[in-house]
Amino acid sequence: MAATLHPVDLAVLFAYFAVVVAIGWWVARHTEDDEDLFLAGRSLGWGVIGASLFASNISSTTLIGLTGSAYTHGIAVANYEWMAGLVLVVVAVVLVPVYLRTRVDTVPGWLELRFGRGARLYFSAITIFLSIVVDTAGGLYAGALVFEAYLPSLQIWQTCLAIALFAGVYTAAGGLRAVVLTDVLQAVVLLVGSTCIAVYVFAAYDFSWTAVTEAVPYDKRSLIRPLDDPQLPWLGTLTGVPILGFWYWATNQYITQRILGARSEDHARWGATLGGFLKLLPLFVMVLPGAMAVVVLPEVDNADQVFPLLVGTLLPPGVTGLVLAGLVAAIMSSVDSTLNSASTLLVKDFGVGARHADEPGGLLGAGRWTTLALMAVAAAWAPMIASFPGLFTYLQQAFAIFVPPVVAIFLLGLFTHRGDGRVALTTLVAGHVLGVGFFAAAQAGVLHLHFTLVAGLATALSAALFLALARPRDDLAPDVAWRPDMAVPRPPGPWWRDYRTWAVASVVATAVSVVAFW
Repeated sequence: MAATLHPVDLAVLFAYFAVVVAIGWWVARHTEDDEDLFLAGRSLGWGVIGASLFASNISSTTLIGLTGSAYTHGIAVANYEWMAGLVLVVVAVVLVPVYLRTRVDTVPGWLELRFGRGARLYFSAITIFLSIVVDTAGGLYAGALVFEAYLPSLQIWQTCLAIALFAGVYTAAGGLRAVVLTDVLQAVVLLVGSTCIAVYVFAAYDFSWTAVTEAVPYDKRSLIRPLDDPQLPWLGTLTGVPILGFWYWATNQYITQRILGARSEDHARWGATLGGFLKLLPLFVMVLPGAMAVVVLPEVDNADQVFPLLVGTLLPPGVTGLVLAGLVAAIMSSVDSTLNSASTLLVKDFGVGARHADEPGGLLGAGRWTTLALMAVAAAWAPMIASFPGLFTYLQQAFAIFVPPVVAIFLLGLFTHRGDGRVALTTLVAGHVLGVGFFAAAQAGVLHLHFTLVAGLATALSAALFLALARPRDDLAPDVAWRPDMAVPRPPGPWWRDYRTWAVASVVATAVSVVAFW
């Protein structure tokens, strides 16, 4: 049954769109060259970085996928969220000084410094593929699912195209600065909207945690699941989830682009730490409400519809519009980020538009046109995701194939002085062939391992291959590999400005949350 939107809800949605358009228009007027378009002129402050990291990650796919997975299987899916806070501490300690001191424009650019151009182009191509076919298309599809509940006359492809056009145009016009400034707005709207859902779901239990524990089985309220759990075994949480998280937060261009655009190492580190704190919130405002929704929505066949049904069932006029604005914010924050980062890689790594590089605004124009072209590809692929059994499953299984060898060569490249371009490229190709083989074996019923365990195993095998082939090197440029002294802020400051203070606080807060829902 289709839901309807009250005029107040429509007014809230139109107000949100108007603000986003105004931000995009204002930023576009001040976007003068390719560094503005791709890295916001390397001027981003810590608050913008932290909010943008959170908003870009909490996409519509995450919001709908987390809620649906929690409804069906329980809150263990939140392990992907709190683990991100720990990975972002690693980013602040290790990746920030390496990326910023080498002054790379893209993450694959660091691979070229460390391993050569072949590794750079191979990884860049993989990143572009995942950004468009998995991240951007997944975001468009998830948004279309929600709008389908309110506008059933629209077909999925029409909604995907409309969302892609809106996000693609302001991203092409304003670049990274438009993306991160709208992300700040989107983070606020997203958190407020999700909190409204959480409050109304908890109200169905008369705000009694005892009532929740009586209605929701323990296995759905536990983060740490048995080794034979079909959804997320504890060993997968310890091995595969950190691997997926490291790829996403430390090597994925559409996330790390905010780090590369920071005005200083301090701001990059503070921003990463803030993002880690914010990643604790989804457990409470997105995942738990999904598990608790079994009382409000006792029988839902398609888990991807749980979030839109909660919106249509529980919320009064005005609040519905706010939550839908939060969902739109989630859609836009992921789509704009992936489009901008993929365009950056095409221009910076593959030289799209290079023949116009010496012309005024030459690369700026190339970046804008590639953004629009990628937008069209994502919009065309998005409706195909309907053939997959679940949105979150689609995303995680795709990542589990491609991520392991990438994580292996990044970690070994950062912490050792071994290996050259030949070894890195061999490890990447062999690791991806292995990943496809594991996936095929699982689909054929030959391999019965959870994909997080497969990710851990494939990473270990990739690392072993790298180390077996690699030889020590003494010709690395300064700051390309990490050194312990890089963890120290420069210049040092008081404890309350030291990112390490807040990094420790983030780790402690994460540990407390995990223990509370063990």
